[in-house]
Amino acid sequence: MGIHDKMNGIGAHEVIIETPRHDLAMADMTVEDLSRVIWMYRERLQDLIRDRRFKYVLIFKNSGAAAGASLSHPHSQLIATPVTPLTMAGELISAKDHYQEKERCLFCDVINQELDSGDRVVMSTDQMVAITPFASRFPFEIFLAPRHHQHSFAEINDSMIREVAVALKEVLMRIRKCLNDPAYNFLIHTVPNTKARPRRTSYWDTIEADFHWHIELMPRLTGIAGFEWGSGFYINPTAPEEAAKYLREAEI
Repeated sequence: MGIHDKMNGIGAHEVIIETPRHDLAMADMTVEDLSRVIWMYRERLQDLIRDRRFKYVLIFKNSGAAAGASLSHPHSQLIATPVTPLTMAGELISAKDHYQEKERCLFCDVINQELDSGDRVVMSTDQMVAITPFASRFPFEIFLAPRHHQHSFAEINDSMIREVAVALKEVLMRIRKCLNDPAYNFLIHTVPNTKARPRRTSYWDTIEADFHWHIELMPRLTGIAGFEWGSGFYINPTAPEEAAKYLREAEI
């Protein structure tokens, strides 16, 4: 009734155990073992989006108590929801608006510009790139994404899984070396389940062209306090150019 809508609690919550070793950090895994973890991310995502009740599946990792980890054994989590999270909804709308205006992927434009300038590039391979975003919310925040357009993490092939593992391992090693092994969170942002029901007419007609899956990684070096909560603005004491240079030049 009225403005107070509600729905039944439908969803899924899974814990992905990354290794049988209790003390093995993700940065210390071999590329092969880390590839198996990423393979499992993809497999569980593919399975859950078959359920049309689920509109979004978020895969994330909390590492360390300061990042919200409640278990010390290395693990990641996956949560499927019957609605698109607000953060993702805003990102999806921005990407679609950019595409409608310019007929180009917003993320591809950002990646190409960052590769051209190089000031905020932490590392890059033929297939992956890691940058410190221009308007980083947190010190040493990392945006890790395919260099070439890919809209859905659920559709990456096995060779791409290895590329992601190589890039993610390097980024985590650089963060640990430079920042004294901080707590961190990372999130995989991918497209929502376009087969979910009910579905808004024409809502995702261009999503394969306008969205670009990526990983957002945030070392937990500062806290969020009243100003951030009240304003939606973030105070970042480290310029992204300085952060990228420091990470890029680290010997690992």
